[in-house]
Amino acid sequence: MLRRNIRLRREYLYRKSLEGKEREYYEKKRKIREALDEGKPIPTELRNEEAALRQEIDLEDEQTTIPRSLIDDEYANATLKDPKILLTTSRNPSAPLTQFVKELKIVFPNAMRMNRGGQVISEIVEACRAHDFTDVILVHEHRGVPDGLILCHLPFGPSAYFELLNVVTRHDIKDKKAVGTMSEAYPHLIIDNFTTKLGQRTATILKHLFPVPKPDSKRIITFANRSDYISFRHHVYEKHGGPKSVELKEVGPRFELRLFQIKLGTVDQPEAQNEWVIRPYMNTAKKRNVLGGD
Repeated sequence: MLRRNIRLRREYLYRKSLEGKEREYYEKKRKIREALDEGKPIPTELRNEEAALRQEIDLEDEQTTIPRSLIDDEYANATLKDPKILLTTSRNPSAPLTQFVKELKIVFPNAMRMNRGGQVISEIVEACRAHDFTDVILVHEHRGVPDGLILCHLPFGPSAYFELLNVVTRHDIKDKKAVGTMSEAYPHLIIDNFTTKLGQRTATILKHLFPVPKPDSKRIITFANRSDYISFRHHVYEKHGGPKSVELKEVGPRFELRLFQIKLGTVDQPEAQNEWVIRPYMNTAKKRNVLGGD
């Protein structure tokens, strides 16, 4: 099994390495297309390849004309089935961390919570692959305060590492209207202000943790980016009479996330390549908004 996973990972990395060559080939076909559309001569450097390139162009359709990034292969089949998530913690979790993870289990549909015990990360990831889990979420703490969240997509990654801030469990929300029954319906998502390329990548990682909701679902999950701090909010709404009489109720939990690393691999692969990592100079005000500006 270990050799098979190593082989599959190697094949996956090889496909990703072809992206530059595919892009170069696409540019050649684009130049041929432009020359034919505008009635211009074929560029000199492409005349030896003209026949083969024109044959390729004739066989293309809307799906194959523009090559998509092979990084997207990580989520290519995400819409074919609902996500299946394993939630676990660092070893010997405190009572506040255990309570927080119990609430996260209901936040993410089709999630299963597992007591970590003495298991190492590699064993957890291997077991999840064997049982067709799509994601692993690990929650860490410092002195009883949840302070870290790792989202690991299976089978080959990516893994996103977040700092976890200002955690408020649902029963600690001061608004008396906030505490209510936690709905388990598939939620609608609001993903706001993820406008940069990194922001869109982060939004892709977050949104694929949730299945497609039914139109009549009254549950809303919000990820709102402000200055690279992602606010998570969880609401349900109720209609009273007309379309304008809608009551919004926060059911919790609430917290903030700050991305500090994305790795092109699973969480058990320390040798995996960094796709992005935060640098000290990014902490200054001028260098913020790497996920999206206001």
